[in-house]
Amino acid sequence: MKKKILLLILVVLLVCVGCGKKKEEPKDLEPAPEPVVEKPKLKIVDLDSTSRPYAIMINNIGVARPLQSGLQDAYIIYEFIVEGGLTRYMALFLDQKTERIGSVRSARHYYIDYALENDAIYVHHGKSPQAQNDFSMLKGDRIEVDNSKTGWRDKSLNVATEHTLFTSIEKLNSGLGSKRTTRNKDLLLKYSVESVDLKSKEGSKDANNVTIKYSNSVKDDYVYDETNKVYKRSVNGKEHVDYVTKEQYTFKNIIAYAVKNSRIAGDNKDRQTLDNIGSGEGYYISEGVAVPITWKKSSRAEQTIYKFKDGTDLQVNDGNTFIQIYPTSGSISIN
Repeated sequence: MKKKILLLILVVLLVCVGCGKKKEEPKDLEPAPEPVVEKPKLKIVDLDSTSRPYAIMINNIGVARPLQSGLQDAYIIYEFIVEGGLTRYMALFLDQKTERIGSVRSARHYYIDYALENDAIYVHHGKSPQAQNDFSMLKGDRIEVDNSKTGWRDKSLNVATEHTLFTSIEKLNSGLGSKRTTRNKDLLLKYSVESVDLKSKEGSKDANNVTIKYSNSVKDDYVYDETNKVYKRSVNGKEHVDYVTKEQYTFKNIIAYAVKNSRIAGDNKDRQTLDNIGSGEGYYISEGVAVPITWKKSSRAEQTIYKFKDGTDLQVNDGNTFIQIYPTSGSISIN
């Protein structure tokens, strides 16, 4: 009996001890923070940059081609026909620090159109009479490279003096003076971080080998490197190699189309002009696939507008681009 009474008293005491305590409410659980995932950025250009590019005239005559330097750093390169069935390049550099670029050659008037469409500072050494007239008329910013402040002659090269002039981004920056350095136009091309699905586009076809003929003197070849997803470039049957790095030039994108050229009347040096204002069709080639595109250029300073055949704006893969504007007398082969 006594044991039962003691047990009852103990239970009552325990109940009383808990009487004064408030029951704790369960705390609201805060949601776990979402992990921060950085969006991939373009590698070829900085979309936040407002810098103006340099558009540099590059020598492409046979003896000078093995001396070409720095072109792998260009985000766009144009190639056009010039006199004698030869070609010259215009290479665009944006926010680079390339230490040797060239060799630098003289201006031709229709190259100015493509410097203007990129709001670029045109870089050259010498100029044709037509280019001189257009410099006065079009008022585009330019740097004429010399042998000291904005360039140098590499006297170690066993070639004629006209093939020995080089420049660098540092040298060009020193020659800017009061020129505008903020770009007034958007970038010419629309880049995609993700691989563009070209096989789903109208008219797509395999493009493992591409040949573009400008004349009997100039033929460009590209072979697709499936491992690195770039095109290895050759000219006239020889690998197109950088003089400094000794590495073959490679390109992610190729844009190719034909425009009519003709000899300038009265010009005794066979200088050419292009019927490049207008519209037409061509190809965009990347990652082993070629698709038909259209192009339209409404004036010399306006940007060329590239579209897929369905009318949507061309998007290109993240990487450097070679724009091959070849004569209608030339040809392109894709397989």
